[in-house]
Amino acid sequence: MPLGRCYFSFRSAFPTIFPQATFIMRFETCGGQLDASNAGYITSPGYPLEYPPHQSCQWVISAPEPSQRIVLNFNPHFELERLDCRYDFIEIRDGNSESADLLGRHCSNIAPPAIISSGPVIHIKFVSDYAHQGAGFSLRYEIYKTGAEHCFRNFSAPTGVIESPGFPDKYPHNLECSFIIISPPQTEVTLTFQTFDLENDPLLLGEGECKYDWLDVWDGLPQVGPLIGRYCGTKIPPEIQSSTGLLSLSFHTDMAVAKDGFSARYNMTRKEISDTFHCSNAFGMESGKISDDQISASSSFYDSRWQPRQARLNNEDNAWTPAEDSNKEYIQVDLHFLKVLTGIATQGAISKETHKSYYVTTFKLEVSTNGEDWMIYRHGKNHKTFHANTDPSEVVLNRIPQPVLARFVRIRPQLWNNGIALRFELYGCQITDAPCSELQGMLSGLLPDSQISASSVRDLHWAPGAARLVASRSGWFPGPAQPIAGEEWLQVDLGTPKTVRGVITQGARSGEGGTSSENRAFVRKYRLAHSLNGKDWNFVMDSKTSMPKLFEGNTHYDTPELRRFEELAAQFIRIYPERWSPAGIGMRMEVLGCNLPETSTPAVETSKPTQASSVQTSTMQKPSPGWFRSMYFTIHDLSLSTFHKHIKPPEISCIWVVVACICEMETNQSTNNAQMYFHKGNFASPETQGQKARLFSPSVDPDTGPLCLMFSYQLEDQGTLRVLLQNKHQEETLLWSLRGDQEPIWKEGRTIIPRSPNEFQVVIEGFFEGTKGHIWIDNIHMSVNTPLEECTRNLYISPPGGDLPGKSEPTIDTLSVPPVLPNWYYIMAGGGAILFLLIVIVMAISCRHLTARRNQPTMAYYSPHNAHYPNGGMHRAGVTPKLTVWVEKGDGNSYW
Repeated sequence: MPLGRCYFSFRSAFPTIFPQATFIMRFETCGGQLDASNAGYITSPGYPLEYPPHQSCQWVISAPEPSQRIVLNFNPHFELERLDCRYDFIEIRDGNSESADLLGRHCSNIAPPAIISSGPVIHIKFVSDYAHQGAGFSLRYEIYKTGAEHCFRNFSAPTGVIESPGFPDKYPHNLECSFIIISPPQTEVTLTFQTFDLENDPLLLGEGECKYDWLDVWDGLPQVGPLIGRYCGTKIPPEIQSSTGLLSLSFHTDMAVAKDGFSARYNMTRKEISDTFHCSNAFGMESGKISDDQISASSSFYDSRWQPRQARLNNEDNAWTPAEDSNKEYIQVDLHFLKVLTGIATQGAISKETHKSYYVTTFKLEVSTNGEDWMIYRHGKNHKTFHANTDPSEVVLNRIPQPVLARFVRIRPQLWNNGIALRFELYGCQITDAPCSELQGMLSGLLPDSQISASSVRDLHWAPGAARLVASRSGWFPGPAQPIAGEEWLQVDLGTPKTVRGVITQGARSGEGGTSSENRAFVRKYRLAHSLNGKDWNFVMDSKTSMPKLFEGNTHYDTPELRRFEELAAQFIRIYPERWSPAGIGMRMEVLGCNLPETSTPAVETSKPTQASSVQTSTMQKPSPGWFRSMYFTIHDLSLSTFHKHIKPPEISCIWVVVACICEMETNQSTNNAQMYFHKGNFASPETQGQKARLFSPSVDPDTGPLCLMFSYQLEDQGTLRVLLQNKHQEETLLWSLRGDQEPIWKEGRTIIPRSPNEFQVVIEGFFEGTKGHIWIDNIHMSVNTPLEECTRNLYISPPGGDLPGKSEPTIDTLSVPPVLPNWYYIMAGGGAILFLLIVIVMAISCRHLTARRNQPTMAYYSPHNAHYPNGGMHRAGVTPKLTVWVEKGDGNSYW
């Protein structure tokens, strides 16, 4: 473009009066190339006055690094001509020219939101026509900082320091950062803030009302676990203690004011858990562990001498008093976490000013998990009224008859002397204080949504992933509007087998229209099933009736209920609702448990097996529990060249023994490897048909397991191979069986050895039904630490000593595990239910004949006592009962 020249001439009209007259011309740059290394501003010409007509300005802003991005933040004072942005507008493109992707075209009087480029260059164009000008725009440009390089970190060390990016300098703008503290089981995390300075809105006085910059603390993963608190300003947050395994911090900053930030130290401490613990710890009103910010009230006396913070037990400066003595007043404590409340101690006060005595004589208790949904504590069917003080100084302790789970606690005075004045302390414990009671990850988000499933779902808003205890604001609702008892279920996959000791259940809110009773649902009674592989299920049984236990559920949609049972090993937990509220089935839940106990593997010397000609009797010794972590069986080649009807059990490594073997034992002294080999050829006598060769494990202690049994085998021609359990009464249960020709290749067999209350032995048995065949057994391995889901997978274990002569290379073959036979109590439950149903039908027919003469309506009776199985109930499809008769007896479920 050729350069042009512009000449200006100036002449004064009054040269004699103003001989030194001059003028100044100001030219505003409209467009250009800008560097985003330092933040800057772009405005329309004349801003904030009207911009001139016929403008066409273009800016290109570049960041110094290719990986950087640019953010534009507009001033709220924004005014461009309207009319669909056809005449006056500002246009943003994601590149360095007008042909780049359009990020937005804006006009009118509403400022655009923040705009972020995808790369290091952004193009801005401003256009105005000949008429209808406005104030224009002003924007700030700078390099966009996501915080990824500054503050996305996980902490797992026993102690550490978490700081805002750049601390102690001012933190950057536009940050969205996360810090996650991950602690091992049976560990408590304490977070203590040392410095805290974030931007705050002085007009927002309430706690947690942060508008610009803030720090969120979560009891679990960010946006998943319950929010403990939101903090901003300069007031240091209280000390926070968590035992859920995950404690997270989310840091947000906006585009404007930056402060010095924060610094916090965390420490992990091992919790000492005792079987004889008492759930009666003071929560911290008297000690100050509960901060002033955690205490609030409906109102306070006008002279500021009777504030909620003065309601601490044994506080010497008055107490809390409301603005008006009324039973509508209350004082409230946020415990920050879901805890078990077991007691309340109360005190009155003597006024420092008037020396007059004030105290509360009775009060009611309200509890909540979220500070919004409250339940008045009941004992039986009625609201519980607690009797408190008879003088202003004495401390009166009220124990909660049935401990309750709550995060928020309210005390609402009912009667008082002279006026309401209250000092108090709360007592209880954390859920995790009890043995084997760690929260398994529903509340914290440690268990992903993919591990939560259900029989059916009403809608995506109430999917199984919404069934997280406390953390979810809704819950799981099944699909059917009128579900059948025992047919619907909610399932949790713990990921690996765990020791499970209890569950916590909570109701749910549907969020639909209607009255509160119509959209708030809970389960009143349920049964609980467990599994190690997700296929074979067992109910938790009632020791009194030997039937699946019917657990007491919830009586309110918000208040959780904890139910414990005998420890069991399980990876999958299912809850089958049996009775529910009028609003239907609605559930949230958590599983309590701990890792399966680890055991050590002692060094075991493998003794060399003896020849068949020198077989001696050995005494089987009961192995210690540690042996079942890694037990291996090795026997050398056993060949049926001669047949022995009766052979004494030889000593084989003090682990497994052979009895009643129809084979010979051969030893390879050079390799010290072993295999068990059954063979039957044409030379065999007919009297060998049906004879069995058996391997017996050592005796397994009661309540050991469940175990995973794995072994390698070859089975040809007319052989049969079986795995059985034998108790001390010589009664046997078949677990696994295979017969017929399986090709001359190595395959693997696997099955789960269930846990038994009685001592037993595992038996591996082989026999022939025809005149020829052979069976090889090798690599027998029985373990409690092998994940039980692997018992349904195939993993080849190479037999020691290599392949047998003349046989093929080892291959992997698919082998299904036959289902475990149903337990006797399920058969009895089904038979008993059928018998009961027949009795009820006979009674109904009799009643009908007796009442027919009086022309009274026929009444159909329906029995709910069918035996429900995890894969379906015994209800008949299409039958709707007219009257349901429930016979119940409380079983005294308790927390501890």
